Amino acid sequence: MSQWNRSGESQFNFNTPYISPLLAQSKKPKRSFRPLAIASLALASAMVGGIVASTAFTLSYLSVAQPAPVVVNDTQAVNWVTGAAAAASPSVVTLSVISSSGSGSGSGVILTEDGYILTNAHVVTLGGQTETAIITARMSNGEVLTAQLVGFDSVYDMAIVKVMATGLKPIVFADSQMLNVGQAVIAIGAPLGLTATVTQGIVSALNRTIQVASSAVAEDPGLQFWNGTGSAPISLQVIQTDAAINPGNSGGALVNEAGELIGINVAIATAGNGASGSIGVGFSIPSNTASRIAQEIIATGSATHGLLGALVRDATEANSSFSTGAFVEEVTVGGAAEAAGIRRGDIVTKFNGQSVTSSSDLTAMVRAQAAGAAVDVEVLRSSNPRSFQVTLGDASALN
Repeated sequence: MSQWNRSGESQFNFNTPYISPLLAQSKKPKRSFRPLAIASLALASAMVGGIVASTAFTLSYLSVAQPAPVVVNDTQAVNWVTGAAAAASPSVVTLSVISSSGSGSGSGVILTEDGYILTNAHVVTLGGQTETAIITARMSNGEVLTAQLVGFDSVYDMAIVKVMATGLKPIVFADSQMLNVGQAVIAIGAPLGLTATVTQGIVSALNRTIQVASSAVAEDPGLQFWNGTGSAPISLQVIQTDAAINPGNSGGALVNEAGELIGINVAIATAGNGASGSIGVGFSIPSNTASRIAQEIIATGSATHGLLGALVRDATEANSSFSTGAFVEEVTVGGAAEAAGIRRGDIVTKFNGQSVTSSSDLTAMVRAQAAGAAVDVEVLRSSNPRSFQVTLGDASALN
């Protein structure tokens, strides 16, 4: 159970669109990022930890006026969107990030009354360029506060900053495992630096896996799922939504009809050819994953990630380009997979009850778990189903 707010609980080969991070960029960074062969992800901040989103229509956060409050002019016309926005907007902030190499803006959500704020790592590091940027947070009431970086996790693109304040309104966390496809949602953040922007949509898909290339992760990060494309991919398991998400939304909130957090907005798919902006395909890190990582960063300054101890590739059926699981090429001697009984040649088809259709699916699922987590893994061995309980290792041991 999360220690963040919950309802009724105590506190606390993707080859069609291009995907890019959503950082609203005020100045082009000096560092370049290489797109993946599979897809290009646009992070939702004004600049991204993987691929830099186009800045042709990006506004500088510093030029944006005071945030617009949720105004109710006609009480007879109020709907669920108005109510959800009114409930969640006070817990969403706009972040300005400035360094000698560039600047950008993104969004964040308040976790505690005393100033812990959750956002994306690519927002506070300007896409992996710096760990010493000057960060300020504009609160929903217009107050601007200096923020200090507590820690970040480049593997799942999460970060925590802290402002000196009291009496802030924490976001309420919902259980992201209880979501349904088609469920109504709204996104709240600062696209193009426009603070407190609310957009409406639905949950388009659950348990989607996306990949972004990140300069913050080593070429071979030792997580044993690197696919050899020439870039270091981050595989993320996300919620897909058609709520409009644009550069500057990174780190902002995706909330349900009650205004409860179900995801942290992280990336969008774009049409490619230099185009940027929403095409109705946005991605958010599930609230359960974000909560787990946030708690670890606050406690220790970093987050842990599970390690299966297996090198995998996509498993495909004959005469088909569709993958059907994760084929185990080899297992690490003494690793978690070997200890549980998984062998070379097995095809992983389920992980903790979720279907695995590719190696990147398995990567994202394993990384979402904490080191030492016990998980159920189902495989096909010579076409026969087998089940194993695996105690995951610690991915940091290989860095």
